[in-house]
Amino acid sequence: MTDQNPVPSRELVARVPKVLLHEHLDGGLRPQTVLDLARDQGYDELPESEPEALAKWFFEGADRGSLPQYLEGFRHTCAVMQTKEALERVAYEFCEDLAAENIVYAEARFAPHLHTLDGLGLDAVMLAVLRGLRRGSKDFNIGTGLIVCALRNQPRDLSLQLVELALAYREQGCVGFDLAGEEAGHPAKDHLDAFQLAKRMNFAITIHAGESFGPESIWQALQYCGAHRIGHGTRLIEDLVIYDGKIIKVGLLAQYILDHRIPLEICLSSNLHTGAVATLDEHPFPLFHELGFRLTLNSDNRLMSSTTLTDEYMLAVDKFGCRLDDLETLSINGMKSAFAHYETRCEFIYQRIKASFDDLRAEYEIGARRARGESPS
Repeated sequence: MTDQNPVPSRELVARVPKVLLHEHLDGGLRPQTVLDLARDQGYDELPESEPEALAKWFFEGADRGSLPQYLEGFRHTCAVMQTKEALERVAYEFCEDLAAENIVYAEARFAPHLHTLDGLGLDAVMLAVLRGLRRGSKDFNIGTGLIVCALRNQPRDLSLQLVELALAYREQGCVGFDLAGEEAGHPAKDHLDAFQLAKRMNFAITIHAGESFGPESIWQALQYCGAHRIGHGTRLIEDLVIYDGKIIKVGLLAQYILDHRIPLEICLSSNLHTGAVATLDEHPFPLFHELGFRLTLNSDNRLMSSTTLTDEYMLAVDKFGCRLDDLETLSINGMKSAFAHYETRCEFIYQRIKASFDDLRAEYEIGARRARGESPS
């Protein structure tokens, strides 16, 4: 009898259509591109001169169990992303690399003000990145959106300026606004003016929360700042009562997120590298999945964490027992949660995701999905 929901091989996982919502543009460069851009711009502070050694250096620097230490490597990637040509190249290669692993839709996020150190204005930065995404989207048949990031440790006036920038480019492909950076000591509500403007202008909001601080950070992102998605959300586990591996009670915040279908942008590898979890075995992903949260799976920073979205899907398979049906749900959840327009989301779900999963099931002689009701909304 045909197994209707087998453990998928890596070959099959590589071919399934995927959606990526949480990926930092300056955390996913190709090592060779970093070297090329450093040479072109006369940047001589890179610690290595060969791509393999440089990739290893970035990963070893990131894999220290600390978010501040994880972020140290970004000074080099940001340093070589200071020209229009560099920004466009990085955005274009973002599309090419993701399409190669069958990602059908992706949202890139970045902090534009970090790319003005050599004289570019904010508008020039935005136009270069959007130009690269637009070319890459066309050449590699991948849907894209751009998210502007403000940083928690920087002035609230700057955050307001950045959300105004994002709004100015919403018709050209900027789809949302984010707040990133170290949570402890930098509450999201310090940037309330920026989020109130985003809400007044009917703009989409995602906020890094529950990565290096507890449920209070997630609550503040939702109830003060109006986040539509939560970046990471790992420490929402602290709002659950668990005994002997079983969920005994769901707290008020977790229940609210579950009931209102608020997406969690889960990043398995980077959560390990930043110390959000001590080991992957302790990651709350399987418990969140069991409860029915709207989970999306993401790579966060492919260069820093030495990962791909295919690798992240394989972790879900190998560590947490996900099957093909579960991977389809993750992809559909991702597209449901995207900041694209409703019609676009429907088109991708039915024509690019469900249709491709059906084709793969037929090719691999796998039975039909047992239930199509991925989630009630």
